[in-house]
Amino acid sequence: MNHETETPIEPAAETQVETPASAAGADSSEATMQAATARIQALEEELAEMRDRWMRSEAEMQNLRARTKRDVEDARQYAVQKFARDVVEAAENMKRGISSLPAQVEGEDGLISKLRDGFHSIERSFVGVLERHGIVGHDPEGAPFDANLHQAMAEQPSDAHAPGTVMQAWTPAWTLHGRLLKPAMVVVAKAPAEGGAAAGASPKLDQQA
Repeated sequence: MNHETETPIEPAAETQVETPASAAGADSSEATMQAATARIQALEEELAEMRDRWMRSEAEMQNLRARTKRDVEDARQYAVQKFARDVVEAAENMKRGISSLPAQVEGEDGLISKLRDGFHSIERSFVGVLERHGIVGHDPEGAPFDANLHQAMAEQPSDAHAPGTVMQAWTPAWTLHGRLLKPAMVVVAKAPAEGGAAAGASPKLDQQA
């Protein structure tokens, strides 16, 4: 009796065949991912643009609030500018009136002394009221000429003053809360002519601040 050896038969390896349906599904998934990525990128760009717009708008609002506050403050402080200019005119007239009084002499009538002292007291009180409301007078005599504060009425040669120095002030400079209200009318020193003494004041074109 013949015994034949049976050789086991290996099962055939399964071959995966990509069908058109599976390929289409993969392409569809990839397209969906690309579309989602593009959408996310677009949304991020929109978000960045909106954030930039919001920051610009917030900065503009802050500037607007600051400008509005400054305008309101300026309106409050400088609304009386015309009235203040008239008031300092009255103060200058009072000063001129006091300056026109006769100089104090020994043995003068007591009534005249009291009147003079009373006028000086009134002037000090009046100037004090002005200063409490931000109206301040500045005596420029001896200071360098400043076209922002002074109005040159004349130039005068002088050995005693440096050229460009205010050697005489006819009126003070007045400011309202630091802003020029009325310039000082002044005489400005200039170098004397060589070989000559200081001459009289020479007229000069007004230099408005």
